[in-house]
Amino acid sequence: MNPIYTSTFVSAELTHFLQTMPKVELHVHLEGATDAATVWELAQRNHVILPASRLEDWQAMYTFRDFDHFVDIYLLAASCMQTPSDFAFMTERFLQRQAQHNVKYCEVFLSASLMLDKFPQDEVIAALAEGASRGKAAFGIQLRFIPDIAREMPESRYRVLDFVLKGRERGIFIGLGVGGREIGFPPELFSDVFTEARRQGLHVVAHAGETEGPQSIWGALHSLRAERIGHGVRAIEDPRLVDELRKTQIPLEVSPYSNYRLKVVPPNQRHPIRDLMDRGVYVTVNSDDPPMFSTDLTQEYLLLAAQGFTVDELWQLNLNGLNAAFLEEDGKSELRKEWDAFKEI
Repeated sequence: MNPIYTSTFVSAELTHFLQTMPKVELHVHLEGATDAATVWELAQRNHVILPASRLEDWQAMYTFRDFDHFVDIYLLAASCMQTPSDFAFMTERFLQRQAQHNVKYCEVFLSASLMLDKFPQDEVIAALAEGASRGKAAFGIQLRFIPDIAREMPESRYRVLDFVLKGRERGIFIGLGVGGREIGFPPELFSDVFTEARRQGLHVVAHAGETEGPQSIWGALHSLRAERIGHGVRAIEDPRLVDELRKTQIPLEVSPYSNYRLKVVPPNQRHPIRDLMDRGVYVTVNSDDPPMFSTDLTQEYLLLAAQGFTVDELWQLNLNGLNAAFLEEDGKSELRKEWDAFKEI
């Protein structure tokens, strides 16, 4: 794996600051954030045979090689989720890891198109609510889910919407997303279901501008009227799009390590989040699928620090995440008090 571009030394003081500052995360996938040990435990519990005879060998397979390997591991991990109760277990484990990075609130994607044929909707929703409740009691983290339509499964889109609406009644689903393979599945395929989601009062977000270029982002803005863009870093290729994003202040959910691992950004180049931020685009920092990309939310901030971001710029990125969250204003106000208290230390 090629070393990622860095330009400056990160002091112990700044490292400690970034490790301990309260954080929000807006772009992370539950299935992709489930670590190798948890997937192994699920496989043993559910009698799923993995292509490894020991936990250590399975953990070694999580070392990123290329995009196809990433997809294979993601799908293998998803195959180990065999019962609704597995989602409660995964959610609680996920929040335990988030607590290690002082995450206070997170919005988490679910690969809904992949699960709806396997599990009754009501049972999955109940399990997710249970895991979120237990995790909040244990670690003090608020969590909300955004189920995703898989682009390569457009026929599932209205079933996913129905799933989201049922989960909203339980207070754990807040929006509808679309993810998966961009190539061959443009945003325009999902304009109908996004229109209905907005009519129903749901938030809407879209992965775009990762493996496809600016046109995918334009489609997410115009056809889907997305409130936030997942990734979106290839906007930098289109000055007119950069201007549009600057004017509208629609947030980009940027995941630097993911972009480097998937070769969206070459390893010897500074990440485009720098140029996007300098041009006034609203950007946030996220981890995407952390164990699969050998990262976590703290590491994402540390990478940007090593690329020359100042402490004030890193703090602003952290504030951007809080301000862009789909959290009610009362909840944001409470978190801002914690943010302010931390900054005064």
